[in-house]
Formats: sequence, C-alpha cells, structure tokens
Amino acid sequence: MKKQTPQDLKIGRYIDPLSDFGFKLLFGTEPNKDLLIAFLNELLKGRKVIKNLTYNKNESQGPQSNFRKSIFDLNCTGQEGEQFIIEVQRIYQHFFMDRAVYYTSSLILEQGPKGSPSWDFNLKEVYFIGLMDFSFDNTLPHLYHHKVHLADEATGNRFYEKLSYIFIELPKFSKTQDELETDLDRWLFILKNMGTLEKIPVILNKQIFEKLFNIAETAKLTKEEYMLYQKSMLDKWTESAILKSAEDRAAEKGMEKGMEKGIEKGIKKGIEKGIEKGIEKSKIEFVHNLFIDGRFTVSEIAKLVGVSEDFVRELQDKA
Repeated sequence: MKKQTPQDLKIGRYIDPLSDFGFKLLFGTEPNKDLLIAFLNELLKGRKVIKNLTYNKNESQGPQSNFRKSIFDLNCTGQEGEQFIIEVQRIYQHFFMDRAVYYTSSLILEQGPKGSPSWDFNLKEVYFIGLMDFSFDNTLPHLYHHKVHLADEATGNRFYEKLSYIFIELPKFSKTQDELETDLDRWLFILKNMGTLEKIPVILNKQIFEKLFNIAETAKLTKEEYMLYQKSMLDKWTESAILKSAEDRAAEKGMEKGMEKGIEKGIKKGIEKGIEKGIEKSKIEFVHNLFIDGRFTVSEIAKLVGVSEDFVRELQDKA
C-alpha cells in the first residue's frame, strides 16, 4: 500500500472533488447529471455510450465506524436498465475488491423477480467503478487504470459481458497539464488536483469542464453549503491525521505486513502518540477558515467543528 500524507489544510478556490460533499455536489445531483454522464462515457469509451442516468437512493457505509466517512458512492441506473456503482474510497481497505464483488452481486441478485416461475435469467449489465485515493499492493507502478471482467483463462477472451469492474488508482496518475492527451486524462487530472488549482488550465477549455469549474467555485456556495463542505474537508483531514499516525506506529512495531491491524491499534492506543495532534491541527485550520469567511458566529463555529466556544475565542484572539 502506498503511504498517504495529509494535504495542506486549506480551502482553495475550487471544491475538492474527492471530499464527500464535493463529489456529490459535482456528480450526484440532477442538474449536474451531464457531468457524471460525460465522465462515465470516457471511462467506458469503446464499450458503450450512456445517454441518460437515474440516481438511485442507495448509499454504502464504511466497514468500520471509524472510517465510515472515507467511503461514499453513487448508485445509478442507465436508460437500458444497466446499473452503475461509482465509489470513492479514500482510505486503504484490505478487502476492498471483496466488497466491490459483494456490492455488484447484491445488484445482480435484486434483478430476480420475486414469485415469477417463468423468468429466463436475462440480466442487465452491472458496473462497479472505484475511484481510489490509494494504490493496490500488487499492481504495476505505472498502471493506474484497471478494467476487470470475467475472461477465459486459456484464451484471455471475455467470457461474460454483463459484469465489469473499473478501478482507478489516483495516486499513480502523475500526468501534468502539458501531458494530458485524452478527455479521460483530463477528468483524472481534475479529480486529483482541482482542490489545489487557482484557475482553469487552458487544456481544460471545453464546455463540460467549464461548467464543472463554475459549479466548483467555493465562493459561490451558500452559507449552509460552505459549512457542509468545511465539515466534509475536516473529516478528510482528520482521516489523514489518524492514518498517518497509525501507519507510523505500525511501522515502528514492524507491522507493515499487517497494516490494517496496525491502523486499528493506532486508533485505539495511539492518541497520546500524535493522533490527537493531527486532529487538533485540522480543527484549528477549520476554525481559521470559518473566521476568514466572516459569515459565522463563535457559537456556530464551535458547534460545527465540535469544540468549545472558549476554544474558538482563544483562536480568535490569537488571529
């Protein structure tokens, strides 16, 4: 597993699309459905063309309460009945692929009509798309885009057409603006870098990308949306702080091969070893950002961040 490091604790000009709030605002709302369709069509290029989608009311939760906010997804149905799970996974999970298979199996099982003896088992297509903010253990260093399907082991030919998995290891995507060649390159560059950009790169001068950046401007968020985004980013920063402390603790004890157990021990026993320092840093930066915004009272900030009003006033005095 590639080691993760916390990002700078700053709110930029544009929303981070790998935050829960950002991903769902940009790709999970009816007015912005064309953004998701455009992205999926690039991922599925040469396989199929999606003309319309319907959002399903179905979300998955993380495997542990500590990390439940590190996983968020969209569940959609295409115009031909095909189903899509688009999932963002921010933190390494040992059985991530098992969960992907479990989710798609559940969607397949749900297609069976209840109480109908005449069903011929004609299934609709099911796609799982995993956008990962970490890397697999056993993939090639340069290979970040994985298309997985059932194939004949002897010939390599596709054996079954209606079940597909696409995994994107975003940490491996290292192309610069000048190296972007395809629209898929551009989408992946946006997913990885939008939260740190200060202007729209010239290479992204297309109507669909201009709409995306226009929606993603943090200055255009309402007060309530800004609060939700700040909270979403606080969750992301806190996860990074917890994970880094847990990884360091696991490494010290020689537990690199048992990373998941190391993370659990780090969470339970590593508070005094630095976890709470990372969390406190995240909260301090969160409070600071809300001060800069200027629309929030001390009471509102304290309630949103989960700290006392005295804590907020102390930071206000030091500002």
